[in-house]
Amino acid sequence: MNVKGKIIEVSEITQVKETFKKRDFVLEFAENAMYPEYIKFELIQDKVAIVDNMPVGSLVDVSFNLRGRAWTNAQGVKSYFNSLQAWRVVLDNETASSSQQGTPAYQAQGGSAPIQDTFSQTMQNSTAIVDDDMPF
Repeated sequence: MNVKGKIIEVSEITQVKETFKKRDFVLEFAENAMYPEYIKFELIQDKVAIVDNMPVGSLVDVSFNLRGRAWTNAQGVKSYFNSLQAWRVVLDNETASSSQQGTPAYQAQGGSAPIQDTFSQTMQNSTAIVDDDMPF
C-alpha cells in the first residue's frame, strides 16, 4: 500500500528493548483539502533512519504494511491493535511539481474510487425512496 502526503511531525528514535527500536512520524493526507487526515506511521529496526533527511513539510510517498494483532489481558478480555509500518519513504517530486501547477497536491494510491465520488454516484443511481420515520 502507499499514500502521498506531507510530513507533519517526526519523533525521536525510541529504543524499546535492547534489540528493538522504533520511530513514529505523522503524515497529512489531504485527499479532500477541506478535511485533511493525519496518519501516524511507525518505522522499526533498520528503517528508523529513512526520514532523517526529510524535514517537516516535505512531500513524500510512503509505502507501508498494515499490521494487526490480538491481545488478551489478564481478565481474559481480547483487544485488537493496528499499526501502519512504513518500509519506504521517498521525496515525492511528482506531487511537489503538481501542487505548484495548481492541481491537487495529494492523491490516493491504489484502485479505489474517491469516497465523495462513490457516494454521489450511489445517490444519483438510487431510485428507491425510503419511507421511514427515523429522524436522521
